[in-house]
Amino acid sequence: MEGDSVTLQTETELQTDDVIMWQFEDEKTPIATINSGTESFFTFDVPDGRFRDRLKLDHQTGSLTITNTTTKHAGRYQVRTKIIYRFSVTVYARLPAPVITSNTSQNPSSSYCSLVCSVVNVSHVTLSWYKGNSLLSSISVSDLSISLSLPLEVECLDDSYSCVVAYSFTNQTTHLNNTQLCPACSECAHCCGLTEAVIRLVISALVGVATVVVLVYDIRPRKEEQQRRSNPHTD
Repeated sequence: MEGDSVTLQTETELQTDDVIMWQFEDEKTPIATINSGTESFFTFDVPDGRFRDRLKLDHQTGSLTITNTTTKHAGRYQVRTKIIYRFSVTVYARLPAPVITSNTSQNPSSSYCSLVCSVVNVSHVTLSWYKGNSLLSSISVSDLSISLSLPLEVECLDDSYSCVVAYSFTNQTTHLNNTQLCPACSECAHCCGLTEAVIRLVISALVGVATVVVLVYDIRPRKEEQQRRSNPHTD
């Protein structure tokens, strides 16, 4: 990853007569040299300055360490000793957090919201939508550094969605707050809350009516019984 250090190992111990030269890509001039006989250890920059203050040599093995790497340090390296070692270095840019935006104006009566998840200037990544731990959709890009976008329709009042941009070894995730991105979802929530309140009120009213009816039916038989007792010869 950008900002990390990488060490290119020679996997040998320096001998007293070793002369070593490190090279980058097709540069004719070396980026580091070692002369064990004179105990000389030197590092050099290239014309564009990419290696300035970033190269370190191991005085025991001759290995080369590149510190605070950037994507400019990706490429082919080689070291010439008694044999030639070649290395291929890939440096990955830090992943940006995905950005979720509203795609279109939403119909206030709809229970769905249309969104787009985007990342810019990425390569070798996969962009995906998840609901909980379930993958809904994804798109990938290989070598080119481009922008990626992935649309999705989500259910209102459901914040279990997330958008993930990932390398094979790390990722960045943005979780959805659809009440902020989809105002109609908030209105829907308000309407649903109102509807729920009305339903509760109606149920309470029905329960109240049922209670009154039960009381009326309970009172009438008692009154009739009391009248029969007070007037035994009425029948």
